[in-house]
Amino acid sequence: MTDSYRRPPEANLFISWLARFIFRIAGWQVTGEIPNIPKMLMTGAPHTSNWDGAVFYLFSLSVRAHIYFLGKHTLFKPPFGGLMRWAGGVPVNRTTTVNAVDQVVEAFNAHERMALIIAPEGTRSLTDHWKTGFYYIALKAKVPIVMVYDDYSRRRCGVGPHFMPSGDIHADFKLIQDFYADKVGRHPEKQGPIVLPQDA
Repeated sequence: MTDSYRRPPEANLFISWLARFIFRIAGWQVTGEIPNIPKMLMTGAPHTSNWDGAVFYLFSLSVRAHIYFLGKHTLFKPPFGGLMRWAGGVPVNRTTTVNAVDQVVEAFNAHERMALIIAPEGTRSLTDHWKTGFYYIALKAKVPIVMVYDDYSRRRCGVGPHFMPSGDIHADFKLIQDFYADKVGRHPEKQGPIVLPQDA
C-alpha cells in the first residue's frame, strides 16, 4: 500500500481499524494490497447487489485508500455535491457531446494520483456480457487495470493482479476471465458471463 491514496492522517488509523472490525464481525477477510503506482483503474466485480458498493467502500476504508467512483453529473449539484466529491465521486455527463470514456480520461489526466473503481457489468441485473468502457478508459489514459473483487462464497474482498491493457481486448479479457472465474456475487443467479458484447 502506498501513501498515494491515503485519507487524511487523523482519520487513518481509527477508521481503518473500525472498517476491519466490521469486516471481522461479519466474517469477512480483506486480502491483497493496492499496488504502489500513481494511477490505476480498478474493476470491481462481481456486482449483483446494492451491498457491493458498501463492501467496496468499507474495503477502501480498511486499507486507508481514497478510491474514486463515477456518478451521474446531476448528483454533484447542491446540497450533496460537496459530499459526493469528498467521498471520491467523479461526475460524468452523458448529455454532452464528449463521450463518457473521454470525460473519465480527462479526469485521469487532471490528477497526479488517482485510483478509480468501476463495475464492468454496469448493472446489478443479469447481463450476457461485460461493458467495455472501463477497458478503453484504461487504454486511452494509459493506466493499469487492477482487479478488485468481492467473493460472498468465501467472504473475502480484496485486490488481485494488475496489468497494462495491451490493445488486444480479447487477450486481456482472458486474464480477467481467469481471475474472476471462481468469484461469487451475493446473488449468483444475477452473475453473467465475463465476455465481450460481440461474443455474447
